[in-house]
Amino acid sequence: MSTQNGNGAQPVHTVTDYDVVIIGAGIAGLYQLYRLRKSGLRARAFEAGGDIGGTWFWNRYPGARVDSQSHIYQYWFSQEIHRDWGWSERFCAQPELERYLHFIADRCQLWPDIQLNTRVCALRYEESARRWHVTLDDGEQLTTRFVVSCAGMLSAPLTDLFPGQGRFRGELYHTARWPQHAVTFSGKRVGVIGTGATGIQVIQTIAPLVEELKVFQRTPQYTIQMNNPPFTDADRRAHREQYWELKARVHSTFAGFDYDFLGSYHALSPSQRREIMEERWRDGSLAFWVGTFPEVLLDEQVNAEFTRFVRDKMRARIERPEVAAKLIPTSYGFGTRRVPLETHYLEAFNRNNVELVDIAQAPIQEITERGLRTTTREYDLDMLIFATGFDAATGALTRIDIQGRGGVTLKEKWSRDIRTALGLQIHGFPNLFTTAAPLAPSAAFCNMTTCLQQQVDWITDTILFLCEHHRQAIEPTAEKEQQWVEHHEQIANSTLLVKTDSWYLGTNVAGKQRRLLSYVGGVGAYRQVCDEVKASGYQGFVIS
Repeated sequence: MSTQNGNGAQPVHTVTDYDVVIIGAGIAGLYQLYRLRKSGLRARAFEAGGDIGGTWFWNRYPGARVDSQSHIYQYWFSQEIHRDWGWSERFCAQPELERYLHFIADRCQLWPDIQLNTRVCALRYEESARRWHVTLDDGEQLTTRFVVSCAGMLSAPLTDLFPGQGRFRGELYHTARWPQHAVTFSGKRVGVIGTGATGIQVIQTIAPLVEELKVFQRTPQYTIQMNNPPFTDADRRAHREQYWELKARVHSTFAGFDYDFLGSYHALSPSQRREIMEERWRDGSLAFWVGTFPEVLLDEQVNAEFTRFVRDKMRARIERPEVAAKLIPTSYGFGTRRVPLETHYLEAFNRNNVELVDIAQAPIQEITERGLRTTTREYDLDMLIFATGFDAATGALTRIDIQGRGGVTLKEKWSRDIRTALGLQIHGFPNLFTTAAPLAPSAAFCNMTTCLQQQVDWITDTILFLCEHHRQAIEPTAEKEQQWVEHHEQIANSTLLVKTDSWYLGTNVAGKQRRLLSYVGGVGAYRQVCDEVKASGYQGFVIS
């Protein structure tokens, strides 16, 4: 969208107007584009990656797999499309998710309005025109009435964490930027830094393939052993027949799954509680975490019982007591950090070629030419894999230069206080809508496809409301934003989550405000609040 000047030298950038610019072409971005185009609006999605998919394009590391059941980790806008796609297994792997998103883009003819390999670098709001000026990484500039961020909750990886990374002469990879070409592990000495959900998937996958594996762990994790059978034709037929039931259910449960809390822990006898715990554990899903009793996240005594249960289950699978002592957490309770599903992760440490290195006791000092040095030892490695996490919820937006009214930047605002109104808009930034942003369930505590679709529907309905009423802009008042922050904090502080440092609270990023990033009042309750805002004519929002 640029032309050469009269001398054939510097490009002259033209301005192209859109109704809506969408940042990202992952799960949220594709659905947002579908909804806007179906509504007759001129929209374009800009995607930094070389293909669509968001999380499922960037995270193609060995073992990458969803931990929501496949048959609920999907779109619900078309029963016909739902009928024509069938999942291969209960928890599908990255390649299948990527194929599914291509199937959606093809079926809905979304490709003409997606621009790949294009990063949105800056957004500037012009108050007089009530439009956003958008700058792309190639220098192109355009304007739009509305901007919708679908940039993702975990899309800003933490990369430059250790001195000397540029000196390493071996292969160096970050799981969130895994190459598309094949990586060979056979005969190599490999180090993996990080044992969160991603690191666990990598470790359990490559342990049998490498000559030596050094796992550098700072914080041990409670894990649940995944139960992942292949789906049969009968399974797929049942999922299709349950379309309307499943669609309604996922939007009403606590965490956006097709299961929910079973009632109060205190209403049952000890034997009944134990029976439920064993049944949910055998299920091999996140139901053991957010599908038993709400008191697991609220009551220290109940949490302690679940913690003992999980420790016993984990210990039974680890052969060496000294390894179990490092792998099983002792400093925090079960469920107060992200709970990964795994397949033979613990058994990987029973292998003779796998060594667990406790970097909480002996921190990493630097990356060397030959490998990695801790305070006590140097490790020679052929390959280093960083599974070091993300600047969750905020990072995707603060890495863009976003200037709202009066030239105030979002990075500056959030450096003082991370706040939103419903996780959907931000005071001072009219017509900027956000998905997977702070203070909404989709920031961390939800089956992502459920929450992202709900947010996209709210955003689309709001944009159409403005268009139908011939209004130009919408923005939450400072009072509305503060009201939501206070509500969010009241619920967050009633849980055990805020007592444990984790990326849920931003404590993995130096200098980041310690605040629970995700709304934990429940997906169904959040949806009801959002619906009430629409029904009220957007009370608490300034419409001009």
